[in-house]
Amino acid sequence: MSADTRPTTTAPGLHEFLLQRVFPRYFRAGERALDLGAGPGALALQLQGAGWNAIAADMNPAGYQAKVPFVQIDFNQQDFASELGLGSFGLVASVEVIEHVENPIGFLRNIKRLLKPDGVAVLTTPNVDNTPARIKFLLRGTIRMMDAKSEKTHITPIFWDLFTRQYLPRAKLHLLEHLLYPARGYQMTRPGLAGSMRLLSLCLGGDCLYGDNHILVLGANGNGMVSQSNEDPA
Repeated sequence: MSADTRPTTTAPGLHEFLLQRVFPRYFRAGERALDLGAGPGALALQLQGAGWNAIAADMNPAGYQAKVPFVQIDFNQQDFASELGLGSFGLVASVEVIEHVENPIGFLRNIKRLLKPDGVAVLTTPNVDNTPARIKFLLRGTIRMMDAKSEKTHITPIFWDLFTRQYLPRAKLHLLEHLLYPARGYQMTRPGLAGSMRLLSLCLGGDCLYGDNHILVLGANGNGMVSQSNEDPA
């Protein structure tokens, strides 16, 4: 039986940030956009309202409510892209989904096959490399937002080093832009501890110490420089 890959409730403000600050930079009127892991369809509906020719896809159609075309797809299938249209999307959006799938590299390969040559994919996923996650693993041996108290369908943590060094080259995708949300803070950490986490981040090494979520813009062609923004979305 396939795992349940339904996306979870997204971080407050994440959809709005994508719609206002990320998707418009890649907008082309009438271009086809696919929302992978659409849930009730809120993002697909907003993409349609913004001028995209939107389609939604999800494993579970029961909660889908938007008046946007919908396709039921199991993202754990080896070749789900063929059922959606190879090379036909200018935008593939996948918000808080990749951490639910059994094979993230396979998922990325399908995304590449869905994109037009000049298309982009915008993915988000929990940041398991940030300072609160490192402290939690050090003290408890569990992964933040992936432990027994977290969403039960979170099965695949996306570690930044492996993602950039192994996953993307194997999927033949290129990182065009990387943002952290929120850029300099932590929404999922108690306010009394968030300040301490920011101070501690000054003493630690490595990437992605801030932010609860990665925002990843990927392309099938390497015609773009990687841009990493610390812009505060608030």
